[in-house]
Formats: sequence, structure tokens, C-alpha cells
Amino acid sequence: MDAGPELSTYLASLRLLIEERLKFDTELSKQCPQKLQEAIRYSLLAPGKRVRPCLALMACEACGGDIKAALPAASALEMIHCYSLIHDDLPAMDDDDLRRGRPTNHIQFGESTAILAGDGLLTLAFETLAKGITDPQVAIACVADLASAAGVEGMVGGQQADLEGEEIEDISLEHLESIHRRKTGRLLTAPLIMGGRIAGADVETLNNLKIYGESVGLAFQIADDLLDVVGDSRKMGKGVQKDADHGKATYPALLGLEESRKKANLIIDQACDAISGFGDRGNYLAALAKYTIERDH
Repeated sequence: MDAGPELSTYLASLRLLIEERLKFDTELSKQCPQKLQEAIRYSLLAPGKRVRPCLALMACEACGGDIKAALPAASALEMIHCYSLIHDDLPAMDDDDLRRGRPTNHIQFGESTAILAGDGLLTLAFETLAKGITDPQVAIACVADLASAAGVEGMVGGQQADLEGEEIEDISLEHLESIHRRKTGRLLTAPLIMGGRIAGADVETLNNLKIYGESVGLAFQIADDLLDVVGDSRKMGKGVQKDADHGKATYPALLGLEESRKKANLIIDQACDAISGFGDRGNYLAALAKYTIERDH
């Protein structure tokens, strides 16, 4: 992730913690078939930005908590994200053969194993949360947060609405935003809420983190749409201009490139306003929000 030097150094330190935790959580027993474990680790441990787990650690620290206490949540979030990518790449969905600069899971291991690898990550995420968070009430709340964000009214529902949107000729901006608030936004908001909970944040603070997350999630999707049009496939590690090929509605298609950029900037301003009360503790969150729309991959 290319950002300002200070933010880049900070994120790199968080990613080191996250990578070690992901390796630890996928050191599975012999009860897990070797090929399945290889497929899980192939995708989960592939180089990535780790945005969602980083957000969980950053929110926990911004709320005065110990970031190591949030590592189970960070790991579970990346598992959910990774499972969704494995399934999104399948021939029945987006039919992609490249992810993070490498062959997609179903290309590498076969379609059946890829489906099971995604299923395995989905369930392992909740086991990791339930066993890893020491306070039972916080663990239950985080399990509910993640299930809601990833489920039928969140990411999965957004994915279904996105598929159906391909059949709608004149999709509205409101409809498009509804799709992406579920498909992308919910799983970018959940880390902040979970990190805040683990740190013992109050209701008002959790609400501010929610506003920040929803805003960053929407801006992140606009940036992704823009990169699909103007991005460099070598930097992104995946194909570009796929949305137009699949007939998907996007922000650039509805608003144009320049208006999409303006909208993303406005939304990021809203995100930064929401965490202004954190003072210096929110500096990294604010910097990451701004980087969301400045990135080139």
C-alpha cells in the first residue's frame, strides 16, 4: 500500500502482526485435508493490502485499546474477505483467472476445492473470533457484527443485488449506492465497530466509527470503479475494464470520471469529520481515508 511515509510505516507494522496471526490461525490439524489447507493458505497468505484487518487494529488503538487484543478480529475479517474473493472469482460469478498477481484459487486448485476453501475460511473466521476474544460478551457482539456485515443483508445480499443489477438497463445512483453499501461498505464498517468494542468504546464513539466506515466504504468502491477504468493491471495484480465487459453499473458509467472523483472526495471529508473528536488518536484513520481515493491499486 503506497501512502505517506508515516502512514506506510505504521500500516507495515500492523500488517506484520496480521500476517503472523493469519499463519497461526491456519496451522490446521491433520483432520483438514492437505490440499484444502494449501488452498486456504494460498489465497489468505497471498500479498494484500489487509485494509479490513488494519482498520480493526487502528480503531482499537484510536479508542485507547491494545491492538493485540483485536488480532483475532483482524484475522477473522481477512478470512471473510478472502473467502468472498475466492467465490467472486469463480466461473459462475466474475469468472476471473488472476487475483493479487497470481492465478485465482479455482485456476490453481480446481473449482470444487476453491468452493470448499471459501467455505472453510467463512466458518474458520467465526471460530477464530469466538475462541480469540477473551471477554465473552464482546466476543458475542463481534460475532454478530461480522455475521451481519457478511451476510444476506450485508456483503452477500449486496453481491446478489450486484448480479441482478447487470440486468437493469437504467439503474439509478441510489440503487447503485444501496448495492455497494452492502457489498463493500458493510465489511469495511464492521472492523471499526469490532475494534471499538474490543477497546471498550462507548455508544457515541461506536456511532462515529460507523459513520467513518460507511463513508470510507463508499469512497473505496468509487475508487475501485475508477481504477477499473483507468488503472494499470500490473500494479493492481488483476484485470481491468471488467465491469464494462460484464455490463455492470458503476459510478464512472453513471456520473463520469470527474464527477465520480468529486463525489469520492466529498465522502472522505464526511469520514474525517466523523472522527474529528478523536484528536491526534484519529490521525492515522484520517490519513487512511484520504489514501483510499488516492491509491493506484
